[in-house]
Amino acid sequence: MTDKTAHTGKNPGGGDVRLTGISKSYGSFTAVHPLDLTVPQGSFFALLGASGCGKTTTLRMIAGLEDPSTGTVFLGDKDVTDLPPYKRPVNTVFQSYALFPHMDITENIAFGLRRRGIKSVKKQVDDMLELVQLGDKARHKPHQLSGGQQQRVAVARALINHPQVLLLDEPLGALDLKLRRQMQLELKRIQTEVGITFVHVTHDQEEAMTMADQVAVMNGGRVEQLGAPADLYENPQTTFVANFLGTSNLIEAEVLETGSGGSDVLVTAGGGKLRVPGDRCTSAVRQGGKVLVGVRPEKISLTHKDDAGSIADGRNRVTGRIADSSFIGVSTQYVVNSPAGAELQVYEQNIERDTRLVPGAEVVLHWNPAHTFGLDAAQDIDAGVETVEDAG
Repeated sequence: MTDKTAHTGKNPGGGDVRLTGISKSYGSFTAVHPLDLTVPQGSFFALLGASGCGKTTTLRMIAGLEDPSTGTVFLGDKDVTDLPPYKRPVNTVFQSYALFPHMDITENIAFGLRRRGIKSVKKQVDDMLELVQLGDKARHKPHQLSGGQQQRVAVARALINHPQVLLLDEPLGALDLKLRRQMQLELKRIQTEVGITFVHVTHDQEEAMTMADQVAVMNGGRVEQLGAPADLYENPQTTFVANFLGTSNLIEAEVLETGSGGSDVLVTAGGGKLRVPGDRCTSAVRQGGKVLVGVRPEKISLTHKDDAGSIADGRNRVTGRIADSSFIGVSTQYVVNSPAGAELQVYEQNIERDTRLVPGAEVVLHWNPAHTFGLDAAQDIDAGVETVEDAG
């Protein structure tokens, strides 16, 4: 992906979004603990977390819709903390879209320009209709459009004002799954074309991973971890991030040898030994004692115990028994009980299915040690795991 932050110097009105020591309290409740956050100019940035984590409050403080209890909001070099929303070079797109039902699409998109007294709006509106690929719907009313099309109108109406920053508050939340996936790609395309900063709030991990250059994972009013989606997924620093972004198997283990430098850490779990790359362990792991060893379900291979001799040397391995399996088309998902941990998850691609891998079968779970990470065992092993109640 091209680095769109490179043009920062060419746009004197541009610049990064910088939050310094920003926090928000309501009486005795702290919605956002003091945080420092920089959103690079021209990036697609996601604030990701479960409901109540402080992500929307943070977005609203950037927009000027909430006054921070402490801290400062900078857009470029300009302190905008005390500016009202309409004086900030920022526009917000909400989940509800808030289109004017009595106006056609052209007039909805032109609304911001007309309000500022700009008379000749046709070319700018046409450019926006082309950007969001709705030129043939120019004279339709909102109710004649699908949810995804209405969403694109709301984006066009915000972008025509040439904001420095576009804020998106759960913009795809009202769409069904298939449309949501299409719109993820659409929004990313639009952001790449216009090159302005998008700050996107979502509780949907896949949405954040698909669209954003950088993701801030929020939990309890704090940023747990910040980074590129692939880095957060492959190198979680906390159990919350490991569990919230996808699925992780976290195995309770004890350090045997810490090694030196970036060399492997050797641990024991369920009577077996596992190796963890030193550079994928948090600092607490290097101090020895109890640790949590993590591996993603899709990194693990399952082999029937009768074929255990065919497993290559040097792989991490644990024995177990299949408790459950679910065929989901592209893969089969297994739940395996093992001395190393109950209900370990394994996702196997359906390429050459072994018909012996059924509930009750004794198996060996094995994976490349490079795909293992190590976390501090003082954390809650189930932090970030979504329950049925969360999903409601």
